[in-house]
Amino acid sequence: LPLPTKNPSRPAHISLPLSPTHASPSPDSSPAHHLAAAEPSPMPPKASKKDAEPAERPILGRFSSHLKIGIVGLPNVGKSTFFNIVTKLSIPAENFPFCTIEPNEARVHVPDERFDYLCQLFKPKSEVAAYLEINDIAGLVRGASAGEGLGNAFLSHIRAVDGIFHVLRAFEDTEITHIDDTVDPVRDLETISQELRLKDIEFVQAKIDDLEKSMKRSNDKQLKIDHELCQRVMTHLQDGKDVRLGEWKAAEIEILNAFQLLTAKPVVYLVNMSEKDYLRKKNKFLPKIHAW
Repeated sequence: LPLPTKNPSRPAHISLPLSPTHASPSPDSSPAHHLAAAEPSPMPPKASKKDAEPAERPILGRFSSHLKIGIVGLPNVGKSTFFNIVTKLSIPAENFPFCTIEPNEARVHVPDERFDYLCQLFKPKSEVAAYLEINDIAGLVRGASAGEGLGNAFLSHIRAVDGIFHVLRAFEDTEITHIDDTVDPVRDLETISQELRLKDIEFVQAKIDDLEKSMKRSNDKQLKIDHELCQRVMTHLQDGKDVRLGEWKAAEIEILNAFQLLTAKPVVYLVNMSEKDYLRKKNKFLPKIHAW
């Protein structure tokens, strides 16, 4: 195929295979004949739009070699136990609600063979590996968005992280109390998701009110763009949908990232089950969680 050149009228030199009859030209061969044999092949047809790879969907959040992630869940679901396992620390993990008041923090090294390979290859003077800062955040309860439990303090801790580890309790143990008396991970999912959405609705409504006041004093086009986006986000939240699951354009995501909305953060769901269920790979709550 012809190589790309700055001047399309002058194709780059290419060595193309000749047919056997041209491999050893005779003395009386016509020069024009050999030039024709060396002409570049025609360009292949352009790929249709159907064949083109789909464009990557813009995602919320930020990219960094050091991110913060918060462990979230109802009281007594295993958040602090998980924190101790991942960080190899020994913070209190007691059988009563709000054992954790202030968030416990720890940095965990992120192993990466590619990073190790590059360090061995280039031998830099300084090696700064990626790490994850993990925060064990106090348990959330129904009504937290209105100040119940640790309420606003809890939600402010979530706002400060880049992502969420959402721990769900899928084991029954009479010796470990549940704040709602019975074990139901789907109900727990709904509780926390609803509280985060309510807090986002409160934030977005305040943002809309501020923008409307500013729009009365200024004709700045950006104010109108922000206002229209906030109206769409409000509708999305009031429909019971998390912001991270919406369809947003790249320019809109830049604005949403600045808002640090709770339901915009990426979530990893961690199901805490008994050792017996884990080994047999069965748990009566898993199908319900999956359906949710």
